[in-house]
Amino acid sequence: MTAETDDDTRPATISRVAELAGVSRATVSRVMNGSSTVAPHLAERVRAAAATLNYQPSVLARSLAVGRTSTIALVVPDLANPMFQDVLRSLSHAAATQGHRLLVADSEENVAEERLIAVEARRRCDGLVLCAPRMPDSELAALAPQLAPFVLVNREAPDLSVPSVNVDYAAGIRDLVSHLIGLGHRKVAYLAGPPTSSSNQLRLSTLRGFAAAGRLDLVEHECGATFSDGHAVAGRLIDDVCTAVIAYNDLVAFGALSGLHELGVSVPQQISVAGFDDIPFARYTTPPLTTASVPPSEIGERAWHRLWALLNGQQPEPDARFRPRLVVRGSTGPAAAWS
Repeated sequence: MTAETDDDTRPATISRVAELAGVSRATVSRVMNGSSTVAPHLAERVRAAAATLNYQPSVLARSLAVGRTSTIALVVPDLANPMFQDVLRSLSHAAATQGHRLLVADSEENVAEERLIAVEARRRCDGLVLCAPRMPDSELAALAPQLAPFVLVNREAPDLSVPSVNVDYAAGIRDLVSHLIGLGHRKVAYLAGPPTSSSNQLRLSTLRGFAAAGRLDLVEHECGATFSDGHAVAGRLIDDVCTAVIAYNDLVAFGALSGLHELGVSVPQQISVAGFDDIPFARYTTPPLTTASVPPSEIGERAWHRLWALLNGQQPEPDARFRPRLVVRGSTGPAAAWS
């Protein structure tokens, strides 16, 4: 090795590491990129020289050298939704165990922008997790080759050979409706989510099935996915003279609870309210919210396992499908006649 002086203030570069270790720059590069083709004694010299100089390899240079960025992307329709935040958190933690970072993009429920955002995010990383995409099936199928490798979350796509992690929304709705029918409710309002949401369509078709079978009188309201959407529709629930409400998600249910309280309507004495997802705040509303519980941390972790397999040329595990768990709290009670 050549000697280093204590007062050498030159920046730590790959050339200086090579000089100090007495090897070529190519050898340093291979060691820094984790190559196993370098003799152990030379690799040790390179690592010792890098430590002496406090040399940190350029992430960009390494990415160019190995053709990988060690970065994945998550595209969601609404990052303000705590459900998607929890998926993000668990996906990020799982990816970090394999040294990967996470980029996040929010399409803000804009279907026209979703395609562009997904393609741009994929160009900047090694793989993609597409969470609850709102684009039509035909557009998703046409876009799939540009997004590969990717994993779908909360979206059924039986015609695509893409790993997926889904929730059985129909089963969750069935459990909520059965709970309300058991309490004597017959006239039930549904506060619908975004019309482009496939999970909203699954909820709605299940509810319509109950109505078609004569088991409940269903009232549908166009609503949305946010607290303010649920709050805005509260007055119409009184006009409907419904005894129970099922909201698209917990945020909408929170808004409905707040709006009903402001209008002097007692929950659940006059109207029962149920949500969907069981986000962390659901147990702390007044009254605590009955809901269908979904495990977002497991969803993010399972999505990563499938994407990691794709990144390594392996066969991913079979698609995962979670059945929501009915959580009964104080926002639902026996049906009561309006006076």
